[in-house]
Amino acid sequence: MTSHETGGTVPQQLTERVPVAGGDLAVHVLAQAPADAPTVVALHSISSNGLVWVPVGRALAGRVTLLAPDMRGRAESASLRSTGLADHVADTVRVLDHFGLESAVLAGHAMGGFAAVLTAATHPERVGSVVLVDGGLAFPSPGTFDVDEVLHSIIGPAMDRLSMTFDDQAAYLRHWAAHPAMGPLLESPAGGDLAAYLLHDLAGVAGQMRSTSSLECVRADWADLMSDPATLSAIHTLQCRAHLFWASRGPLGQPRGLYSPEHIAEARLPDDIEVTRLAGDHYGVLLEPAAVAAVADAFAGLAGIPTSGQGIHSSVK
Repeated sequence: MTSHETGGTVPQQLTERVPVAGGDLAVHVLAQAPADAPTVVALHSISSNGLVWVPVGRALAGRVTLLAPDMRGRAESASLRSTGLADHVADTVRVLDHFGLESAVLAGHAMGGFAAVLTAATHPERVGSVVLVDGGLAFPSPGTFDVDEVLHSIIGPAMDRLSMTFDDQAAYLRHWAAHPAMGPLLESPAGGDLAAYLLHDLAGVAGQMRSTSSLECVRADWADLMSDPATLSAIHTLQCRAHLFWASRGPLGQPRGLYSPEHIAEARLPDDIEVTRLAGDHYGVLLEPAAVAAVADAFAGLAGIPTSGQGIHSSVK
């Protein structure tokens, strides 16, 4: 186990290298608890990295051990390649094995939510419960199956950066400062955590710095989110408790989020899946204090330990 230092307000955390197919997966230990405490494995979104879970880890410190991989094709796992979500499922099971976990709570944000429910559906004996944040349930039909077109329409500047170069870290943060949702967050009290998470994605030498996120992997993973039958049906076949959070605003700050009450009602989810709306946008739900407290409390509640009671959220079921 090694230490990894990032900028912003993110404290030093331990990073474990877990052998997987093709190389090693970087897994960040963002919260630690006694050996008999529950463990959560948290999976990030389509072009993100494990440090997006730092605020949730801070909220859970001492109560839960939180493991957050840089999923293959991203950040410190950028040398690994993904041909779709099945690769992330295999990696997640390998993380459980590596840490000696018979089962764990799985969590996922956006694409990570789909990887989490697919893992739970295909390896039910390894997953005690699932927490989903703006992902895991099939998104409304985009009207096209062109992966790049859909990704650009949903995440915009986050997709654009994958083919760009940057002079330095400041230039990279300026790119994000123009983002309609990320920009205001960078100016908020959560800005330090957000900047550190964003810079964890950047690599290269001055004048030629690039995002570590592999466009090839992003495309392959999103294709499964759009059309893979096993991925799209996984949430309906869960054999464990689950909690789905959805953001009231979209990834570009749109007033309508990726989900809506109507879409969720039409999905006819199993009755044992709790559904909660969080105020804020797709990114802010893992950064803003009230949303972070709500998500952390869901982890704790599903793991069977006391919650903080500080989460502010409203249910739609």
